[in-house]
Amino acid sequence: MDRPADFSLEETPEGRTAVLSGDWTATATEAGDIARRLVDAGAGGGLGNVDLTGVRRMDTAGAYAVLLAMGERTGEEHIKARAETRRLLELVKTAADQKQTKRREPRGFYELMIRIGRGVFDLGAEIFETMVFVGHLLVVIGRTIANPTRIRWAACTSLAERAGLDAIPIVTITSFFIGAVVGLLGANMLRQFGAEVFAVELIGIAVLREFNILITAILLAGRSASAFAAEIGSMKMNQEIDAMKVMGVDPFEALVFPRFAALLTIIPLLTFVATLAGLIGGMLVTWTVLDLGPAFFLQRILDNVGATHFWIGLSKAPVMAAVVAGIGCRQGMEVGGDVESLGRRVTSAVVQAIFAIILIDAAFALLYMKMGI
Repeated sequence: MDRPADFSLEETPEGRTAVLSGDWTATATEAGDIARRLVDAGAGGGLGNVDLTGVRRMDTAGAYAVLLAMGERTGEEHIKARAETRRLLELVKTAADQKQTKRREPRGFYELMIRIGRGVFDLGAEIFETMVFVGHLLVVIGRTIANPTRIRWAACTSLAERAGLDAIPIVTITSFFIGAVVGLLGANMLRQFGAEVFAVELIGIAVLREFNILITAILLAGRSASAFAAEIGSMKMNQEIDAMKVMGVDPFEALVFPRFAALLTIIPLLTFVATLAGLIGGMLVTWTVLDLGPAFFLQRILDNVGATHFWIGLSKAPVMAAVVAGIGCRQGMEVGGDVESLGRRVTSAVVQAIFAIILIDAAFALLYMKMGI
């Protein structure tokens, strides 16, 4: 038990002496007030000596108060103390006398190299963490395929509705206007060459092959990837994921896999809806601008475009779904314990998902071009 710290002032031939007693620690009763009184007593050289032999315990806080009270008079002739107390005073005095050196900020080429090095290091860490995430997810997928009873059907159905079916209106409207814009630009440009009828093929190929899946994936990146990151990140902040681990529940199996499965199953439907909306938008433009009726439009689509481009576009859907769900869930799992980390991870989820979608679409375009389809 701590004893209250105290001191008394005595007049000696060497000058005014402070005799300390009790426990001079940070947790001792009234230690803070006593320390201030001792410093005030020593202000202006008021103390000539200090007697610490009656001190029962002392820590760095008490030693620092004694040194402040003594000022420059910290020699052995002015302080009467036991050997261990004297060593503590010397240690605190050495630490207090050290001046902080201001670190010079890097400039110019040196700063550039530091930024590049940190960027390379962060990129390597990001790739490593991504591989760990993918490996864990593949293990969960394999375990779920081996034992389908582990699938949480209620969570998958709910997420498919929120992430997929609720996105049908925005996907439909966006794809409709994209198809209309492509048709309008194609009609205006091809009219200069007297080939405006080929605007139908332009609309068909652009919508069936590229814009249907691209618009769908980008909208899901804005809706679903951010939602997944925010939901899982909030659970991470509230330590709900840690509680799941304590209870023996794998967060990947309970949180990541249902979102992955929901997007994987719902994105073909959204792609089909986007295809219909884009074709309708382009058909209305050609009907009103070029006076080409719906029957003529659809017949040219069947004869000159065909279903191959639609299947090419649809083949990208599973990859896009895996990328959007994976990036959103991974960023959510990386959220720290503060709101700033949550906002940063949600933003990263959207940006990385959109970047990955465009990169993958370009890779598919090059692949199919090399294959001649």
